[in-house]
Amino acid sequence: MKDFDEALSEILDTISGPLAAEQIALPEALGRVLSEPIVARRTQPPLAVSAMDGYAVRAGDLPGSLKVTREIAAGQYDERALEEGEAVRIFTGAPLPPEADAIAIQENAIVIEGGVRFEDSLDAGRYVRRAGLDFLKGSELMPAGHLVRPRDIAVIAGGNHPWVKVHRRPRIAVVATGDEIRAPGEPLGPAQIVSSNNIALAAFIKAQGGEVTDFGTVGDSLSAVEDVAAQLSGFDIVVTTGGASVGKHDLVAQGFGNRGLDLSFWKIAMRPGKPLIFGHFSSGLFLGLPGNPVSSLILALLVLRPMMRRMMSLPTDLPRTTGTLAHDLPANDQRRDFLRAQRLPDGRIDAGARQDSSMLTTLRSADVLLDRPAFDGALKAGDSVRVIDLNTLGASF
Repeated sequence: MKDFDEALSEILDTISGPLAAEQIALPEALGRVLSEPIVARRTQPPLAVSAMDGYAVRAGDLPGSLKVTREIAAGQYDERALEEGEAVRIFTGAPLPPEADAIAIQENAIVIEGGVRFEDSLDAGRYVRRAGLDFLKGSELMPAGHLVRPRDIAVIAGGNHPWVKVHRRPRIAVVATGDEIRAPGEPLGPAQIVSSNNIALAAFIKAQGGEVTDFGTVGDSLSAVEDVAAQLSGFDIVVTTGGASVGKHDLVAQGFGNRGLDLSFWKIAMRPGKPLIFGHFSSGLFLGLPGNPVSSLILALLVLRPMMRRMMSLPTDLPRTTGTLAHDLPANDQRRDFLRAQRLPDGRIDAGARQDSSMLTTLRSADVLLDRPAFDGALKAGDSVRVIDLNTLGASF
């Protein structure tokens, strides 16, 4: 069996770089990864503008009475210079006229015949947003490799970009195998189970930013596996669940092998998820996951996620931290162990729940994965442990 870190490194080394770039409209850029920097195409704001409703003035004219001659609203531009003793009624976002250097806010204005009076002095620059306060034309607003968030959309738009170049999303096919599998809502026999793997994996792939095609479930026959394999061309990654072990009905490696799978390795020293198949298939990569739903999802998190992120030029590491163990744990064997655990109100890590890889509810309620090395010695309550913080992943897991 391959060491987990060695296996993941080998998998990621097969991905030479991010996927090709494509140009998309800015409203479609949310959650996409920039393939080139965003450089401002204009200065923002392009002119000195008012930050408040009030009067554009010469700071040196205050305190005193000023003649109000005109007004400027946002979107208007008046090239006439402000004369000594003059004020211009101005509104938030409107450009200052030449020679004006401050805004006297309307709350401090005393209306007099023909103008306004201000009792207090005012510093130059008060309530003025200078040209380029936010950014200058030609400045880099975001680097290549940046994952676009809602607030980034505003910045890109402000830089006058209606289109952006992003890395193409990974195209991923998902296939579940098993005669016992039925879709949710279908009639169930006494020995049949409801399919969750392909549905959950498709959701996971979407949450990670990929494009997914769910091919549903195929039965445990070599011809059925070969038939579906023949349909799976043009994908960056083909993901299967079930049929990855060594039993009589575990036909994935054989069926896909008959259709061109170049197998790199089979089995890694980890729990859950030992029967992992990895190789090259068609023009992309192949990842065969176990049929147990917890194993399938944890391997998606630990292996498929970094594969996708490497293809999108994103960091591949998971958020890790340390915690204090709430109870004793026996020594570990030769397999790296990822225990579903909860963080107690006092911050300690409780990994006492049953770790059966069929139990989805234990995974759903987990706050962390306790990452134990192979051959780790027995642990006592109070010992420090390394964990993967699932809560920081938000809705993506």
